[in-house]
Amino acid sequence: MHITQFRSARIRALVNNRSTRIVALALTLALRPLAAGAQGVDTSSGNVSQAVTTSTMIRESSGKVTVRAMKLQTPIKFDGVLDDAIYRTMAPYTDFIQQEPNEGKPATDRTEAWIVFDETYVYVSARLYEADREHRVARDMRRDSPNLYNNDHFAVMLDTFNDHRNGYGFATNSLGALFDFYATNEQPSSNWNGLWESRASNFDGGWSVEIRIPFRTLRVQAGSDTWGVNLRRMSRWKNETSFLSAVPRSWGRRALNKVSSAATLTGIAAPDAGLNLDVKPYALGSQLTNRAATPAVNNKRDGNVGLDVKWGITPQLVADLTVHTDFAQVEDDDAQVNLTRFSLFVPEKREFFLEGQDAFAFGGVGGGGGAGPGGNFNSSGVHNTTDLSPILFYSRRIGLVSGTIAPIEGGARLLGKSGGWQVGALSMRAAAVESVRESRTDYSVLRVNRDVFRRSRIGFVATNSNPLADTSNTVAGVDAQFNLRDNLSVSGYAAHSQFKGNTGDETSYRSKFDLNGDRYGLVLEHLFVGDGFNPGVGFLRRSAFRRSLALARFSPRPKHIASVRRFTVQGSADYITAPNGRVQSEEFKSLFATELSNGDTFNAELSQAFERLEKPFTVARGVTIPIGQYRYNLVRSTYALGTQRPVSGTVVLAHGSFYNGTLTEVTWRGRLDLSPQLIAEPTVSFNHVAGPYGKGETNLLGSRLTFTVNPRMFVGALVQYQSRTQSVATNVRFRWEYQPGSELFVVYSDGRSTTEPGFPALDNRSVVVKATKLFRW
Repeated sequence: MHITQFRSARIRALVNNRSTRIVALALTLALRPLAAGAQGVDTSSGNVSQAVTTSTMIRESSGKVTVRAMKLQTPIKFDGVLDDAIYRTMAPYTDFIQQEPNEGKPATDRTEAWIVFDETYVYVSARLYEADREHRVARDMRRDSPNLYNNDHFAVMLDTFNDHRNGYGFATNSLGALFDFYATNEQPSSNWNGLWESRASNFDGGWSVEIRIPFRTLRVQAGSDTWGVNLRRMSRWKNETSFLSAVPRSWGRRALNKVSSAATLTGIAAPDAGLNLDVKPYALGSQLTNRAATPAVNNKRDGNVGLDVKWGITPQLVADLTVHTDFAQVEDDDAQVNLTRFSLFVPEKREFFLEGQDAFAFGGVGGGGGAGPGGNFNSSGVHNTTDLSPILFYSRRIGLVSGTIAPIEGGARLLGKSGGWQVGALSMRAAAVESVRESRTDYSVLRVNRDVFRRSRIGFVATNSNPLADTSNTVAGVDAQFNLRDNLSVSGYAAHSQFKGNTGDETSYRSKFDLNGDRYGLVLEHLFVGDGFNPGVGFLRRSAFRRSLALARFSPRPKHIASVRRFTVQGSADYITAPNGRVQSEEFKSLFATELSNGDTFNAELSQAFERLEKPFTVARGVTIPIGQYRYNLVRSTYALGTQRPVSGTVVLAHGSFYNGTLTEVTWRGRLDLSPQLIAEPTVSFNHVAGPYGKGETNLLGSRLTFTVNPRMFVGALVQYQSRTQSVATNVRFRWEYQPGSELFVVYSDGRSTTEPGFPALDNRSVVVKATKLFRW
């Protein structure tokens, strides 16, 4: 007799006697988890089969979820098929809850998941049923592709400290793509790469996946058998996102990083860490031509060796050491159009600095952090204003001087967490660069955070460069973020810099109120940067100003328009003065946005601006805007195609007055999924400026082409042309992770000038071959 039939017959017999009804109720509650997991699946035939199961999940009426991991008694076959005995004897975690489109409703397709472990690995497995397999979106298999979110995928977040704030994330699709990330204080960042594997397989009713994560890839709380966990399933073709433990839809695509909403995982037991030492040497050979620096020298050859060491001193404390740090394999920076008088922010791409970068974020900026619990931006039409807050630690200051590479001789980093304290320390040394008269420079950063209350924190940071030189710069600051509710935060910071000979005001501070609900949003911010504030090892987009910002948003979800998921109406006022109170900038924006049920979005924005220029600046080649006061209006519209399509992208059209002249912009950033292995990402941006000061264009043409052999091997090419610099840059990279953590790179780069007629003339060219090998103890 099937177990559900046995339960029903037994209970009916009991309830015939009024005196045994209490017993019946007790049996019902006790046997419910067992019956819920009693049906296993024979993936070879797709048929339901009987199985004996062990209960592993409790979902309380409050929504709280507790699941149990089980230790393997016999090894499993790591192939993604899920035909091992454990998947028949252990009840799966089920009943996923929608975040989108119908918050709180059951997922429309069934998902079954398991977490098991042995002495070496944690296994996270899932069987994902599909009503219509033909609609599955699986178009990217490259490791660390940010587009994986736009595929049908399965992801897990592990809060190994069970602190409800931080965690490790892993995502994969049916092609075996790998994407890992880290949540710091519930803010996401992909600036972390761990060693792990994934296998996927198809069955008659959908697809299945196994994720295998070595315990030593994770930092864990010593002696604890309880973690936090959440699982996400994305069904991209119908734009449905569901979770094991429900997450508010106001968090948008960041929802998996809301660690405070995770389920409780019990029964997990990490083994002793052992020595926990990784040593990764590299060898590099290069050939360089630089006709601007050495016109008479072609094909200069060079070689180098170096070493990276990672030591898990304790499960909570990790030290990194680097010698002759090299970044020759890093892809070129993406070109950007700049029509302002301020510097553009260029993100860090160098692996050593990316890892742990979020531990040094300050005041809600830097690293991968954002502002507020969910940020004031999401893909559903909520618009984000430009963040002008100083970044106190900007790692690109290290090893780059006036656009020239300063070789890094070495450095060390220490990251730790224990008892509510988080600590990050970094010390690096860059060699002298005679061509720009830069002496050898030392850099140091110390960051300390303390968890307070349920989801809040306070912190301290200090940075220093050139401590023994006349150009020594020191910055210290304190910050705090209080997450009062899921969608409400209050944050602020105060910082002070010290630079020899500086007579200006060296302080900076900010306070911010951020309400970011699904239906309503409100941001209030006050920011001050003194005329003498110099972050040294940081980044300052704008100096000597006081900013007052207010932003309000209303985002209704119409119930009777099936084609529309959400409307957004938003207004903002941005008021910036000099420290003496003189108005520098004003900007008032009105935004209307529509998110369609098919994933498309449309935005229309009107901005009214005032700018007081105290210095002229150049917006295009031969076009310089003079000193003066300017008022102008600009209309901008954006249409983005849903990313589930094989051809997607964003089109931007803008036109209006611009510094007593006119500005017209036409931009397309596209994506062409030619196959799961071949992807093209073209960018076309035309910007025409005309006025009494002249007319000109700042245009950008480029494309990235990626061919993925398998999730651990790809070749990518990036070609970019900028009219402002009249240059063409080409970068071609081959990357092969021939063993987990060990890689081979072949990189070709060249820069060419288009100032003369004919084929672009060569300015510089390089070919680099680099190999790394990981040794683990």
